[in-house]
Amino acid sequence: MSKEKILIIGANGQIGSVLSAALRDQFGSDSVIATDIRDGAKHQEGIFEILDVLDAAALGSIVERHQVTQIYHLAAILSAKGEANPLKTWDINMNGLFNVLEVAREKGVQKVFHPSSIAVFGSDIPRQHTPQDAVLKPTTVYGMSKVAGELWSQYYFQRYGLDVRSLRYPGVIGYQSDPGGGTTDYAVEIYHYAVKGKPYACFLSQKTMLPMIYMDDAIRATLELMDAPAESIRVRTSYNLAGMSFSPEQIAASIQQEVPGFNVLYQPDFRQKIADSWPESIDDSAARKDWGWQPKYDLDSMTRDMLFHLQEKYASV
Repeated sequence: MSKEKILIIGANGQIGSVLSAALRDQFGSDSVIATDIRDGAKHQEGIFEILDVLDAAALGSIVERHQVTQIYHLAAILSAKGEANPLKTWDINMNGLFNVLEVAREKGVQKVFHPSSIAVFGSDIPRQHTPQDAVLKPTTVYGMSKVAGELWSQYYFQRYGLDVRSLRYPGVIGYQSDPGGGTTDYAVEIYHYAVKGKPYACFLSQKTMLPMIYMDDAIRATLELMDAPAESIRVRTSYNLAGMSFSPEQIAASIQQEVPGFNVLYQPDFRQKIADSWPESIDDSAARKDWGWQPKYDLDSMTRDMLFHLQEKYASV
């Protein structure tokens, strides 16, 4: 069996930085090529190259030179930042994906991971336990690009046999990197403020329920999906993925159990309208049935782990 060579695009991002380390642990440092449009060599252990995903020739060169067998394509502009520049968001999110799919098809790459998001859902859905096959009418350019990306991923599988796999990530919470401009990022920022002993001004209202997942579970889900036998993958658009659902007041209460006196103010901004169009909870039964998905973290166990690691982080600064 030939050795796997893994290419990560967008390796400096919130998920990419953690996924890169997990893939190096699984396959070995010399088997993982981390890339990003920004220099990240000092943050990445092992092979790192600068890559603009819109440069198809450079992408193809890296795939050929390293004999890449799997691509994890994480480069994108997220929901809240995307609304500030819709046309640029569409260009990067869609043309970047086209370059990945075409290079993978032309160069014989065996597997591609392309993340989707709960941003694919719009207001015309059951907001509780949103089903796998819910109607997709997103309200953001980011969500529109993810819907189109899901369909193109399925098309490349059906037309060319390219093994593209995808997860609809809920809000991803982790201590490893700073928030990346998403609507759910309040649930990362709030822990940083708690550890610093500062009050937090939340940009969503206190009752806004949203689906979330802890970074450890998100990374494990990604690896488990990609390791699953091809015949187990019945969904070729993108799998619903769930960890937990909570509101800002619930995460504040969880933190206050560990950090008494922590204060949260609620100052909803334009991101409230985006959040109001998204699910409150997700039905991920297809992922559980097809490849055995099962989250490990709930809100309180996540809070304890987040605070522990962030206290370590700030103590060392």
